[in-house]
Amino acid sequence: MKIAFTTSTGETIDMHFGQAESFHIWEVGPEEAHYIQTVSVSEHGSDEEDRIAARANLLSGCAIVYTMQIGGPAAAKLVAKRIHPMKTNVEVGLKESIEKMQEVLRGNPPPWLRKAMNKDQVGSFLEDD
Repeated sequence: MKIAFTTSTGETIDMHFGQAESFHIWEVGPEEAHYIQTVSVSEHGSDEEDRIAARANLLSGCAIVYTMQIGGPAAAKLVAKRIHPMKTNVEVGLKESIEKMQEVLRGNPPPWLRKAMNKDQVGSFLEDD
């Protein structure tokens, strides 16, 4: 599954969702993880709602966004696009976060994460566990 990270260095999750100038996208599975690309944010519109929508659209192929902080309206926009926001609250290592996610994936992931893993399959988010 694709996971986006708000990082200024590529090493730590250290940015607020609304302040990140780019997102590092990784493909993460139970056994392997690799960097795919960095997508840059360009400013869209003059108000916060337009900027949040532009960021959510930019990340539409991702299942999860790891960020240090995120506001309620931005989190709601992500959830509406079937992207799960993960807030760290403090700076954490990007690779460490990936390794923790892989541990969960190898075990028994919670229902929301199983759905995120199957995001590319049509209708997987419409089913209830």
